Amino acid sequence: MNRYEVLRGRESQARTYAANFEGVFESGAGIRLRDQSGREIIDCLACAGALPLGHNHPELVEVLTQFIKSGHVHQALDLTTPAKYEFVQELFGLLPEEFASRAKVQFCSPSGSDAVEAALKLARFATGRHNIIAFHGAYHGMTGNALAAMGNLGPKAGIGPGPGGIHFMPYPYRFRCPFGTDGSQTDELSINYLRRVLEDPESGIAKPAAVIVEAVQGEGGCIPASGDWLRALRALTQEHGIPLILDEVQSGFARTGQMFAFESAGIVPDVLVLSKALGGGFPLAVVVYDQSLDKWPRGMHAGTFRGNQIAMVAGQATMRILQRDGLAQHAQKMGELLMSGLRDLARRYPALGDVRGRGLMVGVEVAEPQQGGQPGPGNGALARAIKRCAMEAGLMVETGGRHGAVLRFLPPLILTPSDVGAILDRLDTAVFHALKQQGVAHAA
Repeated sequence: MNRYEVLRGRESQARTYAANFEGVFESGAGIRLRDQSGREIIDCLACAGALPLGHNHPELVEVLTQFIKSGHVHQALDLTTPAKYEFVQELFGLLPEEFASRAKVQFCSPSGSDAVEAALKLARFATGRHNIIAFHGAYHGMTGNALAAMGNLGPKAGIGPGPGGIHFMPYPYRFRCPFGTDGSQTDELSINYLRRVLEDPESGIAKPAAVIVEAVQGEGGCIPASGDWLRALRALTQEHGIPLILDEVQSGFARTGQMFAFESAGIVPDVLVLSKALGGGFPLAVVVYDQSLDKWPRGMHAGTFRGNQIAMVAGQATMRILQRDGLAQHAQKMGELLMSGLRDLARRYPALGDVRGRGLMVGVEVAEPQQGGQPGPGNGALARAIKRCAMEAGLMVETGGRHGAVLRFLPPLILTPSDVGAILDRLDTAVFHALKQQGVAHAA
């Protein structure tokens, strides 16, 4: 029996990626993986966006090798160390000055979920209020309050009501406008709806402790909020004295063509949640927030592995390389190239109903034909078939969004135009074969 089958027999039914991508992955370099058979696979998952520099970046390997041999402590709770000092200096140097000049940082247990828990706890403690506003389609993690703030109902099934006080508002999802319009008015309708809820004395929702939002929804289907919508949201929360939490666990660190996705709107959040790429591929999570919220007492949020020095060293080196190599600008250019090619494919394959994203955080929604001028239902079965055929063609992409009908592209930021061409070629092959398997006319 091979190693994959042995582990499949041992691991829980809750596993995700391993259930979708059957194989043993033995090595990686840049944007490519190799499995036990030696087959090359272009990796457009990149550890759910946590590997902005791809696999085994030589500079990271060198920095980490030197650090591990140096005698420096590897785990240090929240003690001060040289690695922590350098990491914090690098991080604050990346943040917009207006935000950084007033910011505090809280190291959390090394997952985005725990950083979200800390951010919500901070807002509630600082304001003395309990309610939280989240958005349809949101993904903030799998623990307690983070799960409660998730839009997807699947992971919540069968576990009871969970923590209370989370209220959901419509996200500006233009392709499938939650207000039933053609999408041209979605931004305005969404903000006006939230305004009415906040100002209506009979809305049933007391003034919240915070609004938490993704500038680009990730697991929800790579849905970018416009700059206009984000600016309106920021103005509304400021008007009502409500802290605004930006969850940039997946979108941060050059992924969207800006160092942080909120920067494209020219806004300043009150709280910023960071993980994934923050640690250069190693577990690390922080909350960075305005000093006016720094009211909680010592030990209010702690965790043994918040002092992951290896992740701080990798993260500091990653941030330096992102800046030095202009990878935010590069991600913007490569994202435009990728989305242009995907739109070409969508013109040939009508089942590819919408191409969207920002930088190298890109989604393709697979849908049934339009009905009455509105998008047809999402076709999760076809999206999964395309994903399987893509893997057979040597391309790893994941699905997400409503009904799992969105193909999600999160490649390492170092990919080249040649890599983009290879991705498009392999996807073309995958879509053709998936449609053929389902007996669907394959092209327009």
